[in-house]
Amino acid sequence: MNIRNVAIIAHVDHGKTTLVNQLLKYSGTFRQNENIQECSMDSNPLERERGITILAKTTSVMYKDTKINILDTPGHADFGGEVERIMHMVDGCLLLVDAFEGTMPQTRFVLKKAIEAHVKPVVIINKVDRPNANPQKAVDEVLELFMELGANDDFLDFKVAYTSALNGTSSLSFDPSTQKEGMDPIFDLILENIPEPNVEENGPLQVQAALLDYNDYVGRMGIGRVQRGTIKTNEIVTCARLDGTTKQFKVLKLIGYRGLKKVEIDECHAGDICAIAGLPDLNVGETICETSSIDPLPKLHIDEPTLQMTFGVNSSPFAGKDGKLLTARQIEERLFKEVQRDVSLKVSRILNTESWVVSGRGELHLGILIENMRREGFELEVSRPKVIVKEIDGIKMEPYEDLSIEVPNDFVGDIMTTLGNREATLIDMDTGDVNTKINYIIPSRGLIGFVSNFLTLTKGYGIIAHTFKEFRPINENSKIGERQIGVLVATDTGPATPYAIEHVEERGVMFILPTTQIYEGMIVGENKYDTDLAVNVCQTKNLTNQRSATKNQTVVLKTPRKMTLEACLDYINSDELVEITPTTFRMRKRILPLADRKKWEAKNKVQ
Repeated sequence: MNIRNVAIIAHVDHGKTTLVNQLLKYSGTFRQNENIQECSMDSNPLERERGITILAKTTSVMYKDTKINILDTPGHADFGGEVERIMHMVDGCLLLVDAFEGTMPQTRFVLKKAIEAHVKPVVIINKVDRPNANPQKAVDEVLELFMELGANDDFLDFKVAYTSALNGTSSLSFDPSTQKEGMDPIFDLILENIPEPNVEENGPLQVQAALLDYNDYVGRMGIGRVQRGTIKTNEIVTCARLDGTTKQFKVLKLIGYRGLKKVEIDECHAGDICAIAGLPDLNVGETICETSSIDPLPKLHIDEPTLQMTFGVNSSPFAGKDGKLLTARQIEERLFKEVQRDVSLKVSRILNTESWVVSGRGELHLGILIENMRREGFELEVSRPKVIVKEIDGIKMEPYEDLSIEVPNDFVGDIMTTLGNREATLIDMDTGDVNTKINYIIPSRGLIGFVSNFLTLTKGYGIIAHTFKEFRPINENSKIGERQIGVLVATDTGPATPYAIEHVEERGVMFILPTTQIYEGMIVGENKYDTDLAVNVCQTKNLTNQRSATKNQTVVLKTPRKMTLEACLDYINSDELVEITPTTFRMRKRILPLADRKKWEAKNKVQ
């Protein structure tokens, strides 16, 4: 069978998943009467809501007697490790670029990974139907990017197709009037320009696990391309471990891909992609070989975590009121199940506590895990994210990132002031008629809490992207990362009253509505000043025989600040936690009773 293995790479929101949907639709993968769900490749509800791909997805289509395996890759930097490993499974890629936005920071990031892996790209300029789209300029920017990244001459002679993935149209001309329904121009470019897999059909078995999947019935599965020979179910094979040892196991199941469906198959031939079950502790980069011919492939690079948080059992007075999954055992099982699927995640139990240190690739990476657990019925408390400091040659080093932003000209001053306070170093700046593009290098600490602040400062019009650059010596005197303003902390337990909130709101900004259930130590608002203030928001008005409740005039309160889960995680300081339940999340102090908190603060100030 003729096979092509293709990855789709692009900046976030340039239309990868929408394009894959159209490729599935126009290849005849779906029946006429089948309802094609929008973003059908994004199977996780969170992926659909946020419009991002979180985990790489594999699908396949048949076109002109050729099986095309398509891998939809994540575009966000937090999931960049997946992109890198996918490049070892494919022979070509479709580089998707927005006809209006042109090349963006993540375009550079994913294209660099493709060039390093010598994967030949076909360029697709998407969204040609957008107002003010400039497909020719986008192609010029792609060529410049290829040259900047040092691509060889073969890569510079790339083929281009133009599409509107949303409308399901494509053509080989940049003129939008030539767009026709269907995806045949793209399929034809894949067959003509992307080579067949460079594999040995008849040699001894060799397949490397590049991605992981997890199934409750068969456990962990390794996904990879068969590099040599044929793998069959029920045969005994040997895994060449990363540490140099070997382990024999029986292939319990092979999963192949037909359209969007995962199907059980009896065998998988060289060049094709499949998932292999049978070894419960299979790791990314390990090679499955024939027992009589052990020949491991080179190890794959896995991005190290750069950010960590502490997850703990919910210890608030309201613990157990919302969720069904509360215990340390249940939380630990869930975290270690996630590690089976996600190689960029690390989990370790803190000795003699009901807490775990969870390390990941960024705020989005960890935030999505928390949101998934919340929806599954878990209750937990989490700390502020902090960067992982490494010791290299006896020197403490912290991660730095390349930060690229594009903002309307009116907001440039505010953004530059904010980034200056976060110790960002300006690299270059390009001012246009409407927008300004600015590039910085910034400590990863400086990005914690910046994204939600950035969207507020630019009123939602700013575009931001960041990628890991390198480790640099840490600045011990730096204060970036901590919130500089104080909070309003509740002193009583019970429902908040309009009467009490009316008297407290002049002290700052409230986060709660009347009737919200409050407990001592819960953060209910933001203070005007840089110190924390204890307030009573549960106080009721005293009634006497001279004055009845019905005579009260209506209390008009200001609208409280709405805090999302990400905003809460960004907002809290190191002495605070976010309590997360299936129905709500609350910010609180680590030490709830006011008297105990005062003692702790006094003791730490003395030290």
